Amino acid sequence: MSHMGLSTFETVAIWAVFGIAIVGLLYAIYLRSQILSEDKGTERMQEVWGWIRDGADAYLQQQLKSILPFVAVLTVALFFSVYIVPPTPEALLRFKDMEPGQISLTLGLARAIAFVMGAGFSLTVGQIGMRMAVQANVRVASAARTSFSDALRIAYRAGTITGMLTDGLGLLGGTVIFMWLGIAAPDALLGFGFGGTLLALFMRVGGGIYTKAADVGADLVGKVEQNLPEDDPRNPAVIADLVGDNVGDCAGMAADIFESYEVTIVSGLILALALWHHTGRLEWIIFPLIVRGIGVLASIIGTYAVKSDAKEGGDAMKAIFTGFFTSAVISSALFYLAAFFYMNNDGIDQWGGWWRTPTAVFVGVALAIGIDRLTEYFTGTHAEPVNDIKKSADTGSATLILQGTAVGFESSVWSILIIALTIIASIVIFGTIPGVEGTDRVHFILYGVAMAGIGMLTLTGNNVAMDSFGPIADNANGIGEMSWTGKEKEENASAQQIMADLDAVGNTTKAITKGVAIGSAVIAAVSLFGSFLVDVSRTQAGMGVPLAEQIQSVGIRVDMPQVFVGMLIGGAIPWLFSSFAIQAVSRAAALIVKEARRQFGLGVLDGSVEPDYRQAVSISTTAAQKELVSLAVIGVVAPIVVGLALQVEALGGFNAGLILSGQLLAVYLNNAGGAWDNAKKLVEDEPSSIENNTGKGSERHKASVVGDTVGDPMKDTAGPALNPMIKVANLVSLIIAPVVVKYADATGGTAVGVWVTVVVLIGILVWAIKRSKATAPEIAVAE
Repeated sequence: MSHMGLSTFETVAIWAVFGIAIVGLLYAIYLRSQILSEDKGTERMQEVWGWIRDGADAYLQQQLKSILPFVAVLTVALFFSVYIVPPTPEALLRFKDMEPGQISLTLGLARAIAFVMGAGFSLTVGQIGMRMAVQANVRVASAARTSFSDALRIAYRAGTITGMLTDGLGLLGGTVIFMWLGIAAPDALLGFGFGGTLLALFMRVGGGIYTKAADVGADLVGKVEQNLPEDDPRNPAVIADLVGDNVGDCAGMAADIFESYEVTIVSGLILALALWHHTGRLEWIIFPLIVRGIGVLASIIGTYAVKSDAKEGGDAMKAIFTGFFTSAVISSALFYLAAFFYMNNDGIDQWGGWWRTPTAVFVGVALAIGIDRLTEYFTGTHAEPVNDIKKSADTGSATLILQGTAVGFESSVWSILIIALTIIASIVIFGTIPGVEGTDRVHFILYGVAMAGIGMLTLTGNNVAMDSFGPIADNANGIGEMSWTGKEKEENASAQQIMADLDAVGNTTKAITKGVAIGSAVIAAVSLFGSFLVDVSRTQAGMGVPLAEQIQSVGIRVDMPQVFVGMLIGGAIPWLFSSFAIQAVSRAAALIVKEARRQFGLGVLDGSVEPDYRQAVSISTTAAQKELVSLAVIGVVAPIVVGLALQVEALGGFNAGLILSGQLLAVYLNNAGGAWDNAKKLVEDEPSSIENNTGKGSERHKASVVGDTVGDPMKDTAGPALNPMIKVANLVSLIIAPVVVKYADATGGTAVGVWVTVVVLIGILVWAIKRSKATAPEIAVAE
């Protein structure tokens, strides 16, 4: 870091951030020891838990085998990607004693290593987080027999382990790369962010297909056809359903938020470098790292605010939000304090004063709280939207689905308006600096947007804990349902109610964290869009293009036909992606329904034959692995084709269309599905009476189950997977943009090579589409 001329305070601050990352990881280890010391319940509870654990481990091992070859190919591609264009001015300054060829070799290795590091960290967060959730679920079920407060504490702190892994590894990776490369760090950080994002996409897609194929199949054949209760041990798909909660929500969501955590810091540092060039101030670069360190400490403190003294019937949602709000208040106060002591100087005063940057970060925290409250309103069991859906069950599944669809549409509008206000706030904060005009003003505003994104994910530890809480509570409920029968079931009635209450809250917390993930995806994508403009202009300047003709001066103009075409294509990609993801769930769920019907026919319902849980697990695993690479290819290859075929302006239009369309669709899918799920739970909580058409087994209940099964792949497969897909496409655009600029006016053999590449990539896209539409193979029935 010596080449940057850091002050003593800045050097100490960066090492302190590094130390805080280690503290976050050590705290995760400490919580792990706490969770593992809790009681695991009866032998039967541990037997059911063992089935879940084995199924989850087997899936993750199979998933790893499917994605490693793709990761290997991209590692090589990223190594060579830096050779196509000359080193950046920052790289030349950082390695001023090296020849350009040596610089390219160093940066190529750095980007490839960072990519592997990002992918490895994302995988680690997902896999360890999921395994800790599996360890916790049986312990929550056991604790619920005696205390609501203990069950809540174990479930939330187990989720916090994943949150601290996300915080710690994310902060550690970004800080180490910055300490190594200094102002040349964005070259490698692009690889780090891309690795984390790609693995998140794999884990989101695979886990989402697995969990919802099992869930939809289990609900349709169990609840609707046979009137079986939730998680009835006679349902052959019940273990696959419980396994799916872990591989989808725990592993997938943890990796998803990890990559959001990284992408915001990548875009923030790229834009900070643009401000550094203009102002000569390092504060723009160092302060985002300080913010991240503050966030880790605030999340740790907030963990201890999540508590309840109730033995039964406590308010879990209130306790969880208290922890989140506590962390938000502490972190916001520390943002301003850190900025006052670090940025309150004459150098920053020339650019509007020290208060602007922490205010932008605070706006991000406020955005997270706003989306939290908005999502709870549209998906929570106490608010009007979900109760209106419940009421619509009186007239059947059609009206219930229509009402849920309307709720999802409306929620998407308010969500995007909140995000729009966040961007407007950045314009107000950074767009009013005296003397800053033109492209410099745009850079300041986009930096403000990036800082809002960093602020939004400051409380990543809390967000991931809230998300993991959901599947932990769901699995605990399932273990209790499968383990307790007869007199034991009656004795544990209060425990079942505690777990049912925690499960309902878990549905809301999952919806909230998905809303935060979607919002962060849009903010991060807007920041990356700004980084895209900066990088393209920098490449154009290196090629001698006059400032007036560079993209940051001209802008992305929608009156250019190729830009509009790019927008249309980008806007269509989320719909194609979601279509294939939902089709995959539908096909696999149909196979599970057929398999469950076959086993029912053999005598599983009357107990003469034991259910074979392995068949549904195999069906879900096969369906998930089939889609992993093909759906990832769409996100990786599509922007390259648009850029090479239609030029860099069209690639900018592609990203704009993708961001807008993806945001609206993702929020709709997430909130409509979450609202249907909780409406079903409200119906199930009613006194059961066939005569009065209330509660479990009634026609209203069947209608609500149909709505829930329609919403399942929307909220847990397609919607969440759009988050990493949007960022994968934006990061690929950022990486490929200099190449597109370099070969924009290629002639002769070079032009032929470019178009041959385009044709080959289109062929790969066609293969991916055909593979996604192909029917999954039937699973051989064990004799």
